[in-house]
Amino acid sequence: MEENALTAALVRRCIAGDAAAWEELVRQQNRRIYNICYRFTGSSSDAEDITQEVFIRLYRTMGTYEPEKGSFNTWLTTLTRNMLVDHFRRTRQERLTDSIDAAPVADADAPTLSERIEDEAPSPQARLASKETQKMVQLALQKVSPDLREAVILRDLQDMDYKEIAVTLRVPEGTVKSRINRGRAELARLLSRINK
Repeated sequence: MEENALTAALVRRCIAGDAAAWEELVRQQNRRIYNICYRFTGSSSDAEDITQEVFIRLYRTMGTYEPEKGSFNTWLTTLTRNMLVDHFRRTRQERLTDSIDAAPVADADAPTLSERIEDEAPSPQARLASKETQKMVQLALQKVSPDLREAVILRDLQDMDYKEIAVTLRVPEGTVKSRINRGRAELARLLSRINK
């Protein structure tokens, strides 16, 4: 049975009130939703808060999911994106008053969820280099405009296809491709400045 069919069966069980299915669905989707939130906000505490809000909203609205209109992952990503837009609007005034030279987040050095999970494969030196690279990318990503940032995150970090991104962002597929290209170019420009 393919993963989408397994997820669809899990969703049906959740809608029917199966608590074990709900726990499994949260376990299955939590890391992906947290990563989307973290990549967009750059703050582990904001990402944790928004992830929790997403699952509360999911629990309340799961009955409105219509499988014939698209995959559950796309629907959940759209829900997450909407929560991020709400967060962005609420915090916009705070950002407008920040200095342009200020760090993008107060807890930029806080470990991400993926950093807190023990990984035995890479050496400490490789992990340090990777962590520094991730930090540079995250700092640069925070300086990319929100429209371009979310398109790049969904494509390059969440590996969604263009059609799914278009549905999630509610824009034409051509606009998605344009935003991804512009976002990647902007990210590359910012990273080249950091590396000088």
